[in-house]
Amino acid sequence: MNKLYIGNVSAEASAAELECVLRQWNLPHAGPVLLKSGYAFVDCPDEKSAMRAIDVLSGKVELHGKVLEVEHSVPKRQRSCKLQIRNIPPHLQWEVLDGLLAKYGTVESCEQVNTDTETAVVNVRYAAKDQARQALEKLNGFLMENYALKVSYIPDETAVAVDVGGAGGRRGFVPRGPARQGSPSLGMRPKPQSDIPLRMLVPTQFVGAIIGKEGATIRNITKQTHSKIDIHRKENSGASEKPITVHSTPEGCSAACRSIMEIMAKEALDTKFTDEVPLKILAHNNFVGRLIGKEGRNLKKIEQETETKITISPLQDLTLYNPERVITVKGSIEACARAEEEVMKKIRESYENDVAAMNLQSNLIPGLNLNALGLFPGGAAGGVTPSMVSGPPAGPQPGYPSYGAQPESETVYLFIPALAVGAVIGKQGQHIKQLSRFAGASIKIAPADGTDTKQRMAIITGPPEAQFKAQGRIFGKLKEENFFGPKEEVKLEAHIKVPSSAAGRVIGKGGKTVNELQNLSSAEVVVPRDQTPDENDQVVVKISGHFYASQVAQRRIQEILSQVRRQQQPKPAPPGPPMVRRK
Repeated sequence: MNKLYIGNVSAEASAAELECVLRQWNLPHAGPVLLKSGYAFVDCPDEKSAMRAIDVLSGKVELHGKVLEVEHSVPKRQRSCKLQIRNIPPHLQWEVLDGLLAKYGTVESCEQVNTDTETAVVNVRYAAKDQARQALEKLNGFLMENYALKVSYIPDETAVAVDVGGAGGRRGFVPRGPARQGSPSLGMRPKPQSDIPLRMLVPTQFVGAIIGKEGATIRNITKQTHSKIDIHRKENSGASEKPITVHSTPEGCSAACRSIMEIMAKEALDTKFTDEVPLKILAHNNFVGRLIGKEGRNLKKIEQETETKITISPLQDLTLYNPERVITVKGSIEACARAEEEVMKKIRESYENDVAAMNLQSNLIPGLNLNALGLFPGGAAGGVTPSMVSGPPAGPQPGYPSYGAQPESETVYLFIPALAVGAVIGKQGQHIKQLSRFAGASIKIAPADGTDTKQRMAIITGPPEAQFKAQGRIFGKLKEENFFGPKEEVKLEAHIKVPSSAAGRVIGKGGKTVNELQNLSSAEVVVPRDQTPDENDQVVVKISGHFYASQVAQRRIQEILSQVRRQQQPKPAPPGPPMVRRK
């Protein structure tokens, strides 16, 4: 993705002048500029320099009276479903961006790209080509908070794989020569790196020592540990600590961590830094509950075995944009290194268990874009890209609604233990407000019916993806706060109101539909008989089960209701005979 297309080039411009522009802006390039009529191509040495050239030149530099337009050069066969969106306002709320992208189709993945620019950059994959094309046409130049978005195609490797796949390949294409050593061919697969990278926080004053003169120290660490290390110097400008992300095998991550701790210890000694320099690990909040364990048993065990003191930042420090907790480990370098291995082992196990559960259930919930629901860490924060988690097949599924277009809002009444209300609401309502913003749903706790009630009703209003996010976090919160036993599944009752005229459709002839629904979802679904419809002529359908079972049942019931609504819509009148005009 390092080849650039330079458009809007004046007929008077020469290749030498374009190369002069690149040199003037200190933009490295590999090889000469290839000038065509009105446009040109240039190769950059790496993706980072290509991104910088786009940011510096595109729409900003003029040559012979014409402003250059610079973007990734993407062959037509690779212009598929993948877009890059640049110049995103730096403080834009991500749910706003998600909502904007969803207008043009189903977003399969949205990954933030680390750049040196103040504005944000994301790579987006849509489920279909026409969705990506429409998003490109509508969003390129779209103004958000006085920032004009810049949208372009980026190479879609999946599209190329489809083109050249199959017997004989694309138009008789035959790969040239054998696969190179180290390529993912049979029998020569390198040891895979962990899906969860190691994320650390280090004091800002030690960053220079970790990088070393002209990057020599960090290059040496990456070479010795076979890892890729990103030092996010531009993040949190002026902050006392900077995050570091290490991508490698678990062993490589641990080796890099030890090296970084040794460098910080030496630098602290050389600079007479008197404060203790603990190891700080960043971990997505989804995994921290299982790291701690019931009554803190897992954490205590790690502390005892490694002879360290471990503390974890409070939930109140979390924000929608920073879902990570800080795990602070104090002890000797040797002890902290052992603790890092055990902590990350537990976090990786939690991630793998979640992925396995998602893979098992994802095919049961067509119509929902599970990958974009934020249940796993994002690529920028936690290192897990949505593509690592298998989701339902793209596009509309038979018998289920497609939510690429603007979905209708739904209301679900979820019953939670009365004792858990405080945990769900949080101190001064912080947790429920945060959850509401994260999910994009309205969440309210209904007043208690009486003093001895054992359950309280949470009223959740929002589209399907918002329902999935909100309910999923509530189920997870109850498990995390130990309102259910360690081996006990969280099972809750949810109510959906349906028109009384549609209740028979949910039940089916002789109870056939509701029985099929229960077999499909493993949830208990009941439409109580002899209900009196409420003032809106609606009756209640009760769904009881674990999270995924409940979601499958809810989606199927909503699809039945959609079918009923479509059938009740008046059919357009057939066209009559043409009118004869009288003279």
